[in-house]
Amino acid sequence: MADPRGFLKHTERETPVRRPVELRLLDWKEVYTEFDKGTLQTQASRCMDCGVPFCHNGCPLGNLIPEWNDLVYRDQWGPGMDRLHATNNFPEFTGRLCPAPCEASCVLGINQPAVTIKQVEVELIEKAWGDGTVTPVLPTERTGKKVAVVGSGPAGLAAAQQMTRAGHDVTVFERADRIGGLLRYGIPEFKMEKRFIDRRLEQMEAEGTVFRTGVNVGVDLTVEQLRGDFDAVILANGSTIGRDLPVPGRELDGIHQAMEFLPQANRVQHGDVVDGQITAEGKHVVIIGGGDTGADCLGTSLRQGAAQVHQFEIMPKPPIERAESTPWPTYPLMYRVSSAHEEGGERVYSVNTEEFVGENGKVTALKAHEVKMAGGRFEKVEGSDFELKADLVLLAMGFVGPERGDLLDKLGATYDARGNVARGDDFGATGLPGVFVAGDAGRGQSLIVWAIAEGRSAAAGADAYLMGSTQLPSPIVPTLVAQR
Repeated sequence: MADPRGFLKHTERETPVRRPVELRLLDWKEVYTEFDKGTLQTQASRCMDCGVPFCHNGCPLGNLIPEWNDLVYRDQWGPGMDRLHATNNFPEFTGRLCPAPCEASCVLGINQPAVTIKQVEVELIEKAWGDGTVTPVLPTERTGKKVAVVGSGPAGLAAAQQMTRAGHDVTVFERADRIGGLLRYGIPEFKMEKRFIDRRLEQMEAEGTVFRTGVNVGVDLTVEQLRGDFDAVILANGSTIGRDLPVPGRELDGIHQAMEFLPQANRVQHGDVVDGQITAEGKHVVIIGGGDTGADCLGTSLRQGAAQVHQFEIMPKPPIERAESTPWPTYPLMYRVSSAHEEGGERVYSVNTEEFVGENGKVTALKAHEVKMAGGRFEKVEGSDFELKADLVLLAMGFVGPERGDLLDKLGATYDARGNVARGDDFGATGLPGVFVAGDAGRGQSLIVWAIAEGRSAAAGADAYLMGSTQLPSPIVPTLVAQR
């Protein structure tokens, strides 16, 4: 610990300034300004010698947070990057997109603002990229084993990189036209510019990972071919079925799932021409769902020139401070304002949509009412009915599970009570030797940091299956055996 009194001398938490709203709405670039190196090192010095670093437990990857905070403070950026990469394949992704459960469990956060862990993380990896010290990590020997990874989101990419570095011949299959999964087409450019994905893919290709886009596994590549051509398969195909809202009028045009809307906006930023694009330009938009996906729809709608945007949430408005129901070191229930929420729109809490109204087959409004919690259930607040104009409705209520059909059912996958692919402690798909499951497909909709952790753990399980044992780290499962 470089400065044992750092947290006493520097009690203020400092983070990068966001660009002015009126400027950032004119483009799709990331919203944050550059962060001063000296200020960052001062912030890193606030990390205490706390004995039991609860941030390790708060982070699903088990990131060695106090170590790289200390190294950044000491101006030892190279060793800091090594400690960062020891547990996290893609800190430039998590440093931008993770909600930072590590900061929620920071010991300093008991009575002071938590250490800016997430900012130190992203600045550390960006300096490493700028210095040219992020280079391909080549395996010391080749095993001759062939591994297929289905899906190229964060779980699939993490699994693929780990397996490639273990010496296996890895092919990643992606049914979209570009690699990245939801990182590519679900996350708006203003939250993470896609050039950060592209440079990491260049590193992975140099390491030996093969990427094949436009391949719908189960159709273009049959299940028989998949099982016959590869010694192990890692399923990282995500939880992609959006939760629907089956109320009267749902069939009207102009009502779309968020993952119909957001990918098209991202494609346009890639320079694609999207025929019949779903756009918010000039429209009265209602987003149903108050989470991160809803906020992504909000920021996208504002940049497209929406006339008005409302974001509905059925839950009550969270408290400004940490709720008593989520004490330290748990992730706090509290009111949060994302960059998109700063930019405009109106957030409406404790509201339920009961009907969509339309003319000539197109949605024109919705009917809704306020709700309250009673006996653990939502009840309508009598007399609270209202109607709101809506030319475009975006459903951002989460995801209910992975798509089955052509791949999973043909493979013979079984499912748990939540509809996810059933698997064992080593991440092996139940009843399918040589098939492993990572990320949202097995866990359900979750955070990017959990996806990367799951990809690393599934890779360790697959490596143990192929080789009889493994030296790959598993952040979720501490021990792995070859036989299940």
